[in-house]
Parts: sequence; structure tokens; C-alpha cells
Amino acid sequence: MNGQIHDYLAQGHARLDALFARGLAGDVAAYEEFRAGLLRHIAMEEKVLFAAARKHGVLRDMVDLLHADHAALASLMVPSPTPSLLRVVREVLDEHNPIEEAAHGLYNACDELTSVEATDALARLIAIPPARVSQHVDEPRIHEHIARMLAARRKR
Repeated sequence: MNGQIHDYLAQGHARLDALFARGLAGDVAAYEEFRAGLLRHIAMEEKVLFAAARKHGVLRDMVDLLHADHAALASLMVPSPTPSLLRVVREVLDEHNPIEEAAHGLYNACDELTSVEATDALARLIAIPPARVSQHVDEPRIHEHIARMLAARRKR
């Protein structure tokens, strides 16, 4: 059974997926909203859920795997979107999101914390401010960094 954390963050995934689809169709504003939303979503998970999982000593391997995905996704948000970059973003998200949303995934594990802790975690998730998003950077060093982040997540 899914709880409030699962529902809130899974709805966030659905919202981001819809924005990403519009971005793929050429809607630049939707892609930029996706980009900012994805970075905020990553911050929510890193600052709240990963901290809760570490505090309780659960899902260490899953948190490490998801953290590597987050690093790759964040780096993919730096350069201007190209068709090949967007394909990679989609591939990473298609592997990443089910791990979080699965019956024994991160979201449900965090919902299984005591009701007080889960309620507090949800409030802290909601309170995460919007991400500050910089201009795109299209230098070769950015693409080298992306390659390193993608390689690091494949080592898992």
C-alpha cells in the first residue's frame, strides 16, 4: 500500500514526465520547467529521503544507486538539450523512477517510518524551495563530466 510520500513524489514524476514529453515535442518553456522541476525533485530526495534512509540504516545499496543516477541527471541538465542528450535523460529516468516507486522501493520504505517521521518528512519535502537554475553551458568539459557521471552509474 502506498503512503503519502510515495503518492506525492510519484505525482511529481508524472508531472515531470508530462513536461519532458512537451519538451521533446519542441516546447522550450516546458523543457525549462522540467529542468527546474527535476533539480528540485532531486534535492527533495537527496536532502530528505536519503537522509531518512541513512538515519535508519535501510536501503544503503539502493540509496547509493539512486544517488549516482541523480548525479548523472543533474549533469545532464547543464548543457542545452539536444536529441541525443534527451534520449539519455529518458533512458536514465526510465531505469531510475521504477526503483523509487516499486513496492519495496525508496518511497514506500520512507512511508513505513513511524507516522510522525513520515509526516515530518512529507512536510520537509514540500518545503524544499525551487531550484536555482543557471544558463545552459555547452563547453566540452561539461560533456566530459556527463560521460564520467554516466559511467559511474553503470558501475553499480
